[in-house]
Amino acid sequence: MAGITKAVLTTEEAAVYLGVAPSTLRTWRHRRVGPPSFRVGSKVVYRLTSLDAYLTECEMVDSRSNPDLDPRNIDTRPRRSRSGRRVLEAA
Repeated sequence: MAGITKAVLTTEEAAVYLGVAPSTLRTWRHRRVGPPSFRVGSKVVYRLTSLDAYLTECEMVDSRSNPDLDPRNIDTRPRRSRSGRRVLEAA
C-alpha cells in the first residue's frame, strides 16, 4: 500500500507536527482547548485535517497574519460630529 499517508497522529506525532511538547497537548486536551482529539482504543489521536484547521484558526486570530486585526489599521481616534461632540460608534 505505497503512497498511503496517515490520517491520524498520536499525541507525540501531533506535538512534533505542531511544534509543541506532548505535555502541552495533554494540558490543552485536559483544559478542552487546542485541536480536537479522540480515542481509538486506548490511544489518543488527532486527525491531520483537524491539526491543519487548528493552525489555520491560530493564523487567522493573529494580528501579524490577519490585516483586519492589525492594530495599525484601526483608527482609535474618537469620532466627532460637526458640532464637535463625540459620536458613539455602534458595535
